[in-house]
Amino acid sequence: MDAPFLSSYAKRWMCPVTNVLLEVKDLKVRFYLSERTVHAVNDVSFTVNEGEVVGLVGESGCGKSVTSLSVMRLIREPGRIDEGQVLLHGDGSTRDLLQLSASEMEHVRGNLISMIFQDPTTSLNPVLNIGYQLMEPLKLHRQMSPERAREAAIRLLERVGIPEAKGRLKEYPHQYSGGMRQRVMIAMAVACHPKLLIADEPTTSLDVTIQAQILDLLRDLQKELNTAVIIITHNLGVIAELAEKVAVMYAGTIVESGPVEGIFNTPLHPYTRALMYSIPPLRSRPERLVTIEGMPPQVLSEIVGCPFEPRCAYRIGRCSTERPLPRSLAPGHACACWVAREGGLPDA
Repeated sequence: MDAPFLSSYAKRWMCPVTNVLLEVKDLKVRFYLSERTVHAVNDVSFTVNEGEVVGLVGESGCGKSVTSLSVMRLIREPGRIDEGQVLLHGDGSTRDLLQLSASEMEHVRGNLISMIFQDPTTSLNPVLNIGYQLMEPLKLHRQMSPERAREAAIRLLERVGIPEAKGRLKEYPHQYSGGMRQRVMIAMAVACHPKLLIADEPTTSLDVTIQAQILDLLRDLQKELNTAVIIITHNLGVIAELAEKVAVMYAGTIVESGPVEGIFNTPLHPYTRALMYSIPPLRSRPERLVTIEGMPPQVLSEIVGCPFEPRCAYRIGRCSTERPLPRSLAPGHACACWVAREGGLPDA
């Protein structure tokens, strides 16, 4: 190929050059219980670019939260990260977070990478007031004096929509509503302007109206700070609203990944397609909701073939004996399936 052809080819098919912020490579996480081993995450790989919003979606128990906790190095016994790399790029250097010491990771958490946990009720310390919990990362990572940290904490509460912020610094988590506690968690997470924000089911325990407000707040803050975001959810509507790229997880593996528009319009993996079909339409009333037959596998051992094979309407012989690896079927769109092809799935 000559250079002009390469140039036009790149403009038409290749994604624009972006700076990769986070690379998760071949991540394996196991939970070693007394009588069994749970294979929670199996060879998970994905990337997050600077300023990008990536969705991690799948049903409960598929490994989404374990993956995010692994990035933060928050897996505790009996859990263990057995293999893989979590590479954080930036400032002209690359660090494998799995190889850092405990003190080095303390500098990363809350500073370079922050996390909004699923349940703010259990994530906030009930015996410390909100002001103390907001000021702590500012004093630790930004070396602010108590006076400056207090002023910054007030501004943070005001930014996330907490009224009478100055007076409410002295209050405790139980004096805040569920939605306000989640706003406090968001304020704590963005206090040090992290490069990456991980939001683990940030709206699960909230009513619909408050959910919309929290999602709007996350979107606005992400644009203001140009922070990359990994949003973890089982709600495809949240992914459609916030994310640019999505990875679909099933039984501890990523079965499909790509641009949100491509995956929503042309799902290539049978599991992704089944998820899309299980969403009730807004403008018509179907006679019966489409369901995915069967149950997810118990990940108590290595799965030999495709983990979705027992529930799949498209399965062929090799699906039960050979594990499919992700392969590119469209620009930026990869799928781990033997029968998937460019343009969609064949007729079942």
